[in-house]
Amino acid sequence: MAHPRIVSLLPSATEIAVALGLGQNLVGRSHECDYPPSVKGLPVVTSTKLEKGLTSCQIDDRVQGIVRQGLSVYEVDTALLRDLRPDLILTQSQCAVCAVTPADLEEALSEWTGTAPVLLSLAPDTLEDVWGDFAKVAEAAGLSERTSSVVDGLRRRMAGLAENRGRRIDRPSVAAIEWIDPLMAAGNWVPELIEAAGGRPLFARAGEHSPWLEWDDLIAADPELIVAMPCGYQLPKTLADLGSLVDRSGWKDLTAVRKGKVFAVDGHHYFNRPGPRLVESAELIAQLLGTSSIRAFEMGRDWMVIGGD
Repeated sequence: MAHPRIVSLLPSATEIAVALGLGQNLVGRSHECDYPPSVKGLPVVTSTKLEKGLTSCQIDDRVQGIVRQGLSVYEVDTALLRDLRPDLILTQSQCAVCAVTPADLEEALSEWTGTAPVLLSLAPDTLEDVWGDFAKVAEAAGLSERTSSVVDGLRRRMAGLAENRGRRIDRPSVAAIEWIDPLMAAGNWVPELIEAAGGRPLFARAGEHSPWLEWDDLIAADPELIVAMPCGYQLPKTLADLGSLVDRSGWKDLTAVRKGKVFAVDGHHYFNRPGPRLVESAELIAQLLGTSSIRAFEMGRDWMVIGGD
C-alpha cells in the first residue's frame, strides 16, 4: 500500500502511526486524538454522547444507561469518513466505552462504494501486545521495516529504568486508580509500568482488565504510594473529581496519605494510551517513586501531590 490515507479513531493508534513516520498519511482523527499537536488540524470523524462537566459517578451512570439501551457511547460522521477516502482505518476492540469500535463503523462500511478501506482493530492487554501493535500498524500501511527501530528504542528506555534503579531491592506498594467513583484499579499494562519503575502493583495483574476495587480492600492494603490516573482525565479534571476519594472514611489514615505520597497524574495523555508514551508513563512513576534520576515531568503540568498534612 503506497502512501496510504489513514484515519485513526484511537489516540494511541494516532501516536503509533506518527512514531512510525506515518504522520503525513493521517487524513482524519477521532475527537480524542490530540497528540502530537500537529494532528489537531485533521478533520474530526467522531463525537461522544457524554456531556461535558460530569463527575466520574455521573459518567459511569450515563455510560451504563447508554449501554443498557444497546447503543454506542460514540457517533461516527459516516459522510465525512467516506469523503476522506481512507485506505486504512485504525480502531480498537478492547473497550466499547473507551473509544470507537468496529461495531460503530458497520453502517459506514456496509454502504461503502468502491474499494472498502482496511480496518485494523487493536486490542492490547500487555506491554508486549502494545509493541506488537506497532508491527500491525506498520504492516497494514506497507512499511513493516520501520517497526524494529522504533520499538527497539522504546524497549531500551524501559530497560534503562531497571539500570537506574541499580541494586535497590525495596519495592514500595503502589495503588493505581483508574476510576474514582465507582473505584477501579488500573490493570492491563499499568502493573508492568509500575514494576519497571521499581514499585509493587496492588489489586491488578499485568494483562488482565482493570478490576473494580472495594474501598475496604484499599484501606486494608494500606499502599505506600497512590496514583490517581482516571481513564480519559487530564490533570485538572482529576483534581476536580477527587472529593469522592479523599473525603471517605479512613483516607487520612492511609500510609500514602500521611507521608504525602498520593499523586494525581494526567491519565488521558499517559497511562490510558497504549502507545509510545507508555515509556514516559513508567518514567513518571519512577520519578514519583524516587527510583530514577530522571526529572522530566513537571508538577502542575503532568502530576500533582494530593492529600498529606
